[in-house]
Amino acid sequence: MLALRLYGPKDIRLDEIDVPVISDDDILLKVDAAALCGTDVRMMQNGYRHVSEERPLVLGHEFAGTVVEAGRNVPLYEEGMQVAVAPNIGCGLCLRCVSGRPHLCNAYKAFGINMDGAFAEYVKIPQKAILQGNLMPLPNGLSPEDATLNEPLSCVYNGFLKCGIVPGEHVLIVGAGPIGVMHAMFARIAGAARIIVCDLLWERLFQCQSLLDGIDVCRADQLADFVMEKTRGDGLDVAVIACPSPRMQSAVIPLMNYGGRVNFFGGVPALEQMVPINTNLVHYKELCLTGSTRASTEHFRKTLQFISDGLINVRKLITARFHISDVLDAFDMNGNGLALKKLITFEPVLDYSKPTDTRDEPALVSAKG
Repeated sequence: MLALRLYGPKDIRLDEIDVPVISDDDILLKVDAAALCGTDVRMMQNGYRHVSEERPLVLGHEFAGTVVEAGRNVPLYEEGMQVAVAPNIGCGLCLRCVSGRPHLCNAYKAFGINMDGAFAEYVKIPQKAILQGNLMPLPNGLSPEDATLNEPLSCVYNGFLKCGIVPGEHVLIVGAGPIGVMHAMFARIAGAARIIVCDLLWERLFQCQSLLDGIDVCRADQLADFVMEKTRGDGLDVAVIACPSPRMQSAVIPLMNYGGRVNFFGGVPALEQMVPINTNLVHYKELCLTGSTRASTEHFRKTLQFISDGLINVRKLITARFHISDVLDAFDMNGNGLALKKLITFEPVLDYSKPTDTRDEPALVSAKG
């Protein structure tokens, strides 16, 4: 089968490898769709610990697929069942795991992060993921493509819950990528009176406006004056920093209203830490600074239902599709900063028992960067 593997910094290769072999306790999943994430790009650029020429890693943690083989000891899941997969698997024993937060487990494993992921035609789902409920049957009518975008949506939902947005509030989203758009979608559902999206590129801001009618947009260098004008001098009730910018993390603090909440959704590169914060403003304005990372299985299940019920439309975030044989082009396209979600497709379906090299076959749906 074809698989995209990371070997080190700036070293990803489309390889022909064996289909995973499962035990009586595992599931073999045919990947129907997978999506490219900023994390995949950062891992490609910087490499990842324990990944090397001798120990390459199959990337990809946003995906949905079809069960093609279930081990004899696997309950409930049957051949032909379509499922979405929550990528984070906890140890199952620590306090965070048993309290419903396996994504914060110190020993967590994740597809495409520290175990082989879904930029491959088939992926093995181990027993622990099955027993912890990481596989969720797709609700009737929900496509694998839509289900693939549930993983980033569940992470956004985790951050959204920490912000406590109520009707009538003024909300800022820093970052006009797919994560920023999803945050704006949740803010609208919560009844925000004004949603401001900030970014460095006008092209991304215009793209964001085309997806979400009625939002306000501004460039980062205009943010302070723009916020005070739009909020009549009161400042922001909620700010979400959905990009890895220490400068913006600092810059939003003076723009907050009394009792405001700030969510640091995007991590900051190690070389750009520590981030200076005016703690007097936090003190005297009674601000609440929060952080969020990844998503729990509960978050994942809830947002999958949001998509199925039509509460959130994730499909409009898909701006390009690539066949697995063209997956390297998807990484190249990511550099232009304008594409939102790039989907990896896997048709035509291969016989999993007879791996075949399809690199010379034309892609059914492909986009070139």
